Amino acid sequence: MSSGYKPDILWSPHHADRYVICDTELSLYRIGPAGSSETKAGALPLSEETAATLLAINSDTPYMKCVAWYPKHEPECLLAVGQANGRVVLTSLGQSHNSKCKELVGKEFVPKHARQCNTLAWNPVDSNWLAAGLDKHRADFSVLIWDISSKFSPEAVPAEKVRLSGDVDSGLVVTKPLYELGQNDACLSLCWLPRDHQKLLLAGMHRNLAIFDLRNTSQKTFVNTKAIQGVTVDPHFQDRVASFFEGQVAIWDLRKFEKPVFTLTEQPKPLTKVAWCPTRMGLLATLTRDSNIIRLYDMQHTPMPFGDEVEPTIIERSVQPCSESIISSFAWHPSAQNRMVVVSPNRVMNDFTVFERISLAWSSTTALMWACGRHLYECAEDAGQGVAATEKDIATKMRERAQSHYGHDTVQVWRNHVLAGGDDPQLRSLWYTLHYILHCSQYTENVEQKQQSNKQSLIYSGIKNIVKSSSGTTETRRCWSGSDRQTDVPRYHSEERSLALQLCGWIGRGPDIDVEPFLKSLEQEGEWERAAAVALFNLDIRRAIQILNKGASAEKGDLNLNVVAMALSGYTDEKNSLWREMCSSLRLQLKKPYLCIMFAFLTSEPGAYDAVLYESRVAVRDRVAFACMFLNDAQLPRYIDKLTNEMKEAGNLEGILLTGLTKDGVDLMESYVDRTGDVQTASFCMLKGSPGEVLKDPRVQCWIENYRNLLDAWRFWHKRAEFDIHRSKLDPSSKPLPQARIKFLSAKSWKKCITV
Repeated sequence: MSSGYKPDILWSPHHADRYVICDTELSLYRIGPAGSSETKAGALPLSEETAATLLAINSDTPYMKCVAWYPKHEPECLLAVGQANGRVVLTSLGQSHNSKCKELVGKEFVPKHARQCNTLAWNPVDSNWLAAGLDKHRADFSVLIWDISSKFSPEAVPAEKVRLSGDVDSGLVVTKPLYELGQNDACLSLCWLPRDHQKLLLAGMHRNLAIFDLRNTSQKTFVNTKAIQGVTVDPHFQDRVASFFEGQVAIWDLRKFEKPVFTLTEQPKPLTKVAWCPTRMGLLATLTRDSNIIRLYDMQHTPMPFGDEVEPTIIERSVQPCSESIISSFAWHPSAQNRMVVVSPNRVMNDFTVFERISLAWSSTTALMWACGRHLYECAEDAGQGVAATEKDIATKMRERAQSHYGHDTVQVWRNHVLAGGDDPQLRSLWYTLHYILHCSQYTENVEQKQQSNKQSLIYSGIKNIVKSSSGTTETRRCWSGSDRQTDVPRYHSEERSLALQLCGWIGRGPDIDVEPFLKSLEQEGEWERAAAVALFNLDIRRAIQILNKGASAEKGDLNLNVVAMALSGYTDEKNSLWREMCSSLRLQLKKPYLCIMFAFLTSEPGAYDAVLYESRVAVRDRVAFACMFLNDAQLPRYIDKLTNEMKEAGNLEGILLTGLTKDGVDLMESYVDRTGDVQTASFCMLKGSPGEVLKDPRVQCWIENYRNLLDAWRFWHKRAEFDIHRSKLDPSSKPLPQARIKFLSAKSWKKCITV
């Protein structure tokens, strides 16, 4: 850990909350939560959460060039300081009652010839060994390995070896190193190799990186390179070493030491420090001169060792711990993940955490998982009873529907919306539409074959095409039911309009037009306002009043329905009557849409029913049925076309009633899938249609295959098999399931049949 006049940082190897700032003196700090009892009033803020308290100052070692902290727990505050004259001094921070520390503090290790000490490194195993790298001297070695427990002291200490700061006891001066390496050259940096504590990696000798084995110092392994500064070993991969020269960092593999395995992108300014992260494998931080940015290189996924033709994958990023201040040095925290402290030239410190890039994984069951550092987080959708169905993800909805056998009911087709939960009005409308389509097509079996074919295709083509083919429309004016008074409201009838009313669910199959069964079903479901509106549109005002009164007296009924019934009972068709005037102005204040359109119908001029037809809160099938009864042959197609386009653009499944299972229906379903992602409903809907060109549409095939893939992803193997069987029944043109093939494997003495 080199140090000059610019401050450097050194973390304690024993206490995760203590570090030293080194420049002209040694300052020991303790880092802790800001505002805690351990943090004193004069603490220096490092971040919003942390602050540093000054514990001790040591000014006894001037001319510091490098510092190294003793690696063992005892003595815990022992530091080695390399000085400008080459001496290495042992010193401490704070009081220590340890006898070993008292013996060592103040001890000096003096080279034969004075020159600058560039680097220090303690042996991680034989902790009494301290390696010092010095500048070049033609008559001396540049690497001296001292034994701090050595008792050797010469009888006389030459005058030039007197410590610069004053006299020293000659018994504390050691001049005989344990080993001497690298004659007639400088050593700029060095480190012990963790795999073998007898080996030392030196940098600087004749521009070489050299590995010395202390068991045989005459032999060495070396490579010629300019990158001879700041050698450091990756603590998580002990064969990986980094060194630098000017703005370039070289990464070495000691198992393949002929050349760097790769070189990092060259920086525009000279580098001042490189350091491996002690808590994260393969993360290297670099700092350039006069910069406020630290560059990080993530080599975690880089294969080692490298082949000659392997391009390493390195993720490079930059972090800015402090926005404006230039960074003098930094140090990784020894145990807190991705945390570092940086210091500026004027000793302003910052506590900073490098946040990992977050990697997301989304499972097929909608669980979200992500990794951040050493932590793995999972976020699963809350499936509790309190979660509304509208808040669930579509994948969750489809999984639950698949488990409830959604889409497979081919007898009571309308029940599929109940299997889907029964809380989606669009799905309800869709499955009732499909139910009416299938039942209307079955009714055509009683008709001649040719008529049956034409009518069946017409049923599947939707009301939009049905009304366009309408012919022979008749206009009638009939009395209000229960009254002899005729109305001014014209009604239109044709076979095609009756078919449309059947598809809307207002009337049953057959030639008779009877809405009474439909009204009773609405009453059973408690849809009183809708039932009253349908009765009124069929000119049965007395039945409408009866339904409203019944709804008001029902359990959980709305008593206001009695008031509405009273208002209806006063109906008059006089255009200038007070009743019409009041109903026209007050109907807009009604919150329930079906009550609103009832009065809109009674107060509108014949043929001008926009207030009914464009009330978006009213079900599409009811508006379409109303239009089929009260719009003439010119108005009806225009209205149906306009409404169809609106449904297609919105992807509203109620529009299937208009488009049918045609290309327009596929377009509408495409908008719905784009909006919701519900390929499940799209697949079942299209399969319910009359087999033909629609099922051959690439979009339909895509939805079906995507749904099959979803079932496989959810491991619903049986559900997918059931869907395939269901598909093959409804679409005979689909490819048959692959048959099991029988193969025979023979050996010398046996034969066995295997199904694959």
